[in-house]
Amino acid sequence: MTHTDIHAYLAEFEDIPGTRVFTAKRARQGYHLNQFAMSLMKPENRERFKADERAYLDEWAISEEAKLAVLARDYNALLDMGGNIYFLSKLFSTDGIAFAEAVSTMTDMSWPEYRQMMLDGGRSPEGVRSIREGR
Repeated sequence: MTHTDIHAYLAEFEDIPGTRVFTAKRARQGYHLNQFAMSLMKPENRERFKADERAYLDEWAISEEAKLAVLARDYNALLDMGGNIYFLSKLFSTDGIAFAEAVSTMTDMSWPEYRQMMLDGGRSPEGVRSIREGR
């Protein structure tokens, strides 16, 4: 695979509707955001964060846009900014929210609807499979 081919290959990941593939580019983009999220593994950091979320966030080299997305718990925006879902799960846990319930907020479904869809076997493979081609 040539240098040009790898960029074309990686660009294909952006064509998957509703999915953000965690690539090296996203890892670099979201490094500080993910480090913040991982800091919440320590009880003393969770307590400091819960006491004053904005002050805790201001200690991190994260963009203002990312800080606002954390405060709003806008997980889709955080994923777009390079957040890793497994690192962001530390934020869900800090809020006392189960992983599946937090993930349901990233869809157009309520938690009960999302839960039932998953119990019924997940999303249908039918539907839009390519953003670019609209199919």
